[in-house]
Amino acid sequence: MNYQATIDYLYNQLPMFSRTGSSAIKKGLDNTLELCALLDNPQQKFKSIHVGGTNGKGSTSHMLAAILQTAGYKTGLYTSPHLRDFRERIRINGQMISEQAVIDFVANHKADFERIEPSFFEMTVGFAFDYFARAGVDIALIEVGLGGRLDSTNVITPLLSIITNIGWDHMNVLGNTLPLIAAEKAGIIKPNVPVIIGEYQPEVAEVFKEKAREENAPIKFASEELVVSAESGIENQETGLRQVTVRSNNDPLTPTARRFVLDLTGSYQLKNLKTVLVAVDELREQGFDISDEHIATALKQVRTLTGLNGRWQTLNEHPLTICDTGHNPDGIAEVLQNIASVPHQQLHFVIGMVNDKDISKVLNMLPKDAIYYFCRPDIPRGLDAGELQQQAATFSLKGETYPSVKDALKAAQANATDADLVFAGGSTFVVAEIV
Repeated sequence: MNYQATIDYLYNQLPMFSRTGSSAIKKGLDNTLELCALLDNPQQKFKSIHVGGTNGKGSTSHMLAAILQTAGYKTGLYTSPHLRDFRERIRINGQMISEQAVIDFVANHKADFERIEPSFFEMTVGFAFDYFARAGVDIALIEVGLGGRLDSTNVITPLLSIITNIGWDHMNVLGNTLPLIAAEKAGIIKPNVPVIIGEYQPEVAEVFKEKAREENAPIKFASEELVVSAESGIENQETGLRQVTVRSNNDPLTPTARRFVLDLTGSYQLKNLKTVLVAVDELREQGFDISDEHIATALKQVRTLTGLNGRWQTLNEHPLTICDTGHNPDGIAEVLQNIASVPHQQLHFVIGMVNDKDISKVLNMLPKDAIYYFCRPDIPRGLDAGELQQQAATFSLKGETYPSVKDALKAAQANATDADLVFAGGSTFVVAEIV
């Protein structure tokens, strides 16, 4: 099979969550462990950092990867889902795996897949671990797919575990209360392995503390350690960069404040930066040679170094067009905060969603004075544009439907003046079609 035929085989033969939803999930780690055993347990042959959480785990993983590779470490990066190309999921020093590597792995193990019957995600995790082990990476950032306790990535024993935050998402799989969701995500906390929690949230903090006590895992809350503030309050529109100041929370007036410039300019990246910097301090304690200069150099060019897309990303200047992958209530809250910080007369909102989530919380948050362009992401889980329009109307959100994401975006840009703002989002899969 050539590359396209190989990808078609994977998409069509292996249950894939991003396409079909929770029916694709294989609960438990047995398949992953069997596949890893078949591959001679590659997950035991490289050092790793495990990153989970509801929002921000992708950005956090990419920032840490950029810092580590800038510091001279051969750095693997496993993330999901991909936006445009399957190969985005598996990178070394920012470079995607080759098409030939995908072809060879599937060809060599097709019979094993048919025997083990892994999900798409289980197969991809095994592939990533095998690729990193064969390449001899110094360290790999491994992003949790969904939850934590039963996630396929949870067969590693990392140097450090990170959980960014807890929010409302995938309740049909993880539980319908924040403590239940937190308990699933706390499942990546390992015996004697330090864990960093990005945000101290009173309703779930004790879940993490208790799990850390059970596992004798040193625990820190990044939001309690550092204060990060944007110097200007808004990003520099000319350079596309945001300047931030970092101080110790124990001594917020200390004159030894550190200053960094970020190319990831969404307001939520300030939270992620706290997590990243506390993680770097932990890695330094474990012997990693990472200087503040390495950090500063990396944070200016995370997109370039790692290939990250879709995080408060400017697509066009006239009219100003921005997209973001935020899609659950907490993610949308951050998106709306960013929209409010951009001067504009009229908001044109290109929106698509998936059909297996309760979207009422998100729809209730959206501004009623925006003009909406309803569309369906081009995946089996995509919610019909007409149905989305009807649900949105119950929250007084008005707009027309369009046959595709690109058609909706084209219409929004045609209708917008240079004083307006066009935003596209509501689902990762909307962003995937336009970046």
